[in-house]
Amino acid sequence: MSGHRFRIESTMGVGGGNIISAESQRNLEIAETLCNRRKPEQALQYLFRAMEDENTLDTFIQFAFLHHLPEAVKVLEDAKRKGRASLKRCLGNDCFDDDSEYVGHFYEVLTTRPYMRVLQAQVRLYFENGQYAESAKTITEMLRLCPGDNLGQRAWLGSMLLLTKHYSDALSFCQRWPDHDRLTVIPRGGAAFKTPSSTCYDVEVENKILRCGNGAMAYNAAVAAFRVFGDGEFARQYLRIAAKINPIILTKILAKEGFDNLPGTHNGPEDARDYLFVTQDVWIKDDAWEWANASQEAESNVIKVCGNSACGAVETQVAQFKRCAACKKVVYCSQPCQRSDWSKHKPRCQQHQEMKNTIRAIYNGRTLPAGAVPTYSADFVGGGVAVTEHVGFGDD
Repeated sequence: MSGHRFRIESTMGVGGGNIISAESQRNLEIAETLCNRRKPEQALQYLFRAMEDENTLDTFIQFAFLHHLPEAVKVLEDAKRKGRASLKRCLGNDCFDDDSEYVGHFYEVLTTRPYMRVLQAQVRLYFENGQYAESAKTITEMLRLCPGDNLGQRAWLGSMLLLTKHYSDALSFCQRWPDHDRLTVIPRGGAAFKTPSSTCYDVEVENKILRCGNGAMAYNAAVAAFRVFGDGEFARQYLRIAAKINPIILTKILAKEGFDNLPGTHNGPEDARDYLFVTQDVWIKDDAWEWANASQEAESNVIKVCGNSACGAVETQVAQFKRCAACKKVVYCSQPCQRSDWSKHKPRCQQHQEMKNTIRAIYNGRTLPAGAVPTYSADFVGGGVAVTEHVGFGDD
């Protein structure tokens, strides 16, 4: 993702504009546009030109994603070396040390952002190359440098720890988040692992998690608790919480559906796909799947009622009814029921699709679709905040 396209770097230049030449940035932007339009062959010539400036780390990211594994991993490892050297020249040799003025505040410093994006890309390609330990190590480093998790890698760390069978660390990491004061930053982003607790949450904390929680984190905590402490009330509480936060994930687990990875709404259908794209191998293990399948309390959150209010039919098994193909938020027991309910469902369905299109446009650094509601994003940098307005002007 070209994060610099729609945040403050879009006006100040990549990395703040102080270490990358204007010509290199121009070639990078042309190449990114061509890649977004699925014209990688045409993009290559501009990428090669941009790479003449070794500080243009985003070029290496684009170049890596045009290559096959494991060559793509090597491209990013080279970019990481170049990025570290560049930041040491720019910020000082101690800029990566724990006691430096920068560690804990990376990403707030514009110069560090291209390097952080290289690490983000490494997380993805290490995962795709089956190097789960390297992916987890990279996320842990990102959270050390930027504990506020501006690049949204938090949900992936629990999954990588589970894939590497570091169940205790995964549970410790997940437990750091529900109780913290959201106005403060957790040291090392919660990646300073401790012995996990086996004490169930009281009603107040459980309700807080349900209001503000992240579905991926809750599911990771559930399966980690099952691995560490076995089938007991503690693990079942996490599974119950997870099923309430995002029942779609449990539905997909029990139905053993296929997965993909697209941007979407918080704790919605797309989040479920994103989570299981990374973590499905953890849940398809026979004992984990059978444990989840045996939980009637959790299953009660995923048994659906036909979306046609005049019908009222209830599923007799998980994922029995078909979801609306457009929004995937409503299920129907039959096509006649779906057709009958369409006039009522249509406005909500279209609203959800417009929201997805808006998120996808921002995610790709593109102009919002025509008619989209103006959207704002906050970018914290240098101790201040820059607010960007995204307005729909039609197609690019």
